[in-house]
Amino acid sequence: MCGIVGIVDAGGVSIQLYYALYALQHRGQESAGISTFDGSNLHKFKGNGLVADVFSPPVLSDLKGTAGIGHVRYPTTGANLPENIQPLNFQFQERFISIAHNGNLVNTGELRAEYEQAGQIFTTTTDTEIIAKILIDAISNSGSVEDAVSICMHKLVGSYSVVILIDGVLYGFRDPLGIKPFCIGKTEHGYMVASESVAVDALSAKFLRDVKPGELVRIDSEGVRCMQIAVAGKCAHCIFEYIYFARADAVIDGVLVYDVRRQIGKKLFEEDPVKADSVGAVPDSGTAYAIGYAEGSKIPFVESLMKNRYMGRTFIMPTQKERERAVRIKLNPIKAHLKDKSVVLVDDSIVRGTTSKRIIEMMRDAGAREVHMRIGSPAIKAPCYLGVDMPTREELIASNRVEEEVRRSITATSLHHISIEALIEAIGFDRENLCTGCLTGCYPLPIDGEHAKPCHVDFVDGTYQAKLGSFEA
Repeated sequence: MCGIVGIVDAGGVSIQLYYALYALQHRGQESAGISTFDGSNLHKFKGNGLVADVFSPPVLSDLKGTAGIGHVRYPTTGANLPENIQPLNFQFQERFISIAHNGNLVNTGELRAEYEQAGQIFTTTTDTEIIAKILIDAISNSGSVEDAVSICMHKLVGSYSVVILIDGVLYGFRDPLGIKPFCIGKTEHGYMVASESVAVDALSAKFLRDVKPGELVRIDSEGVRCMQIAVAGKCAHCIFEYIYFARADAVIDGVLVYDVRRQIGKKLFEEDPVKADSVGAVPDSGTAYAIGYAEGSKIPFVESLMKNRYMGRTFIMPTQKERERAVRIKLNPIKAHLKDKSVVLVDDSIVRGTTSKRIIEMMRDAGAREVHMRIGSPAIKAPCYLGVDMPTREELIASNRVEEEVRRSITATSLHHISIEALIEAIGFDRENLCTGCLTGCYPLPIDGEHAKPCHVDFVDGTYQAKLGSFEA
């Protein structure tokens, strides 16, 4: 649950990194950081808070250089500590190294113990430092970043998209299953990689393609070169990116997220139609679903909840108490649109259920006669170990309840979750190429105490596949 970006551009990168991180703010609200390299020195600044709060014009003007990386964080591994704010920065053999990571490793404890027994000292509690230690150790032995990334992929179990800045050279790589999104763009005077295409759009850059699962991308002043490090028998793209986490206007692995959500909305009506006066959304993440439902049902789409645009995403707030307090500040019911009305209320997901219950109570207090909840994801029944903050079954309202019990708990007039089959059809991938662990309890990687169907990964003796001028989008 983080956003990363890396840029090499002859015109300078600090302002571009700032706007790219701004576009990725939905992926993490806790902290933000930028590192840049000016040819001889690494410049860095990071802090707790939103991108606009962390970086001021004077700070950005001091971040000099034509290569840099940035990060917005919401923690899934590692506490809310200043030392965990990324990018993490190191000096090694007179080289400046900066690293940032989106994803979550499931073998962090084992790897940390291995390196501590070998005498390594850790200064953070985040799994990103594990990745850095593996890379630096491998570079010191082989001297090759490409070989180091291959060693890293052999050791890491989990989800990861990573950006590394080594002096003025930018490297980015994606895990062999492609769990977390990652893409390549062309800026005015260079190239970039980022978690989502919306960061490319924010810079008026050209979206080229997604980074392939298991691929390493190298960007410097000469252009882009790519190497396939590992090839898996299948992918395991995170299904929750399409349900909630990615921005609706993002293109992930060739699929526009907005179109997926609108299609899901139509399928929600087809699976469980209901008569109502209007269709409304829990903004903003439920809007595309609600528009699809309205199109399918011919029931008018009417906003019944108005969002405070200065509020962030309550789902990724660190504590349950903060999430609950934020609901009434974030959403205000429009009484004239609710009084004596039967409303279909569409949302992306129900995780803990407390937010849904509060929203329905607010709508009833505003005069709604009926509130029919329609949910754009199947019931979330299991924790995510690969980068979304749903850590325990006890937190998940649907973990050991049937749909009718959930309906009573949130006090909805009726409730329907999209079926897994309809969801997968809307996304357009084969089921075996999606990670559905949070919906099914079956994971694409071995996880202690959980059922898994791991995929075989082959490592290749790769050579650079493309150079600037012959780069294939």
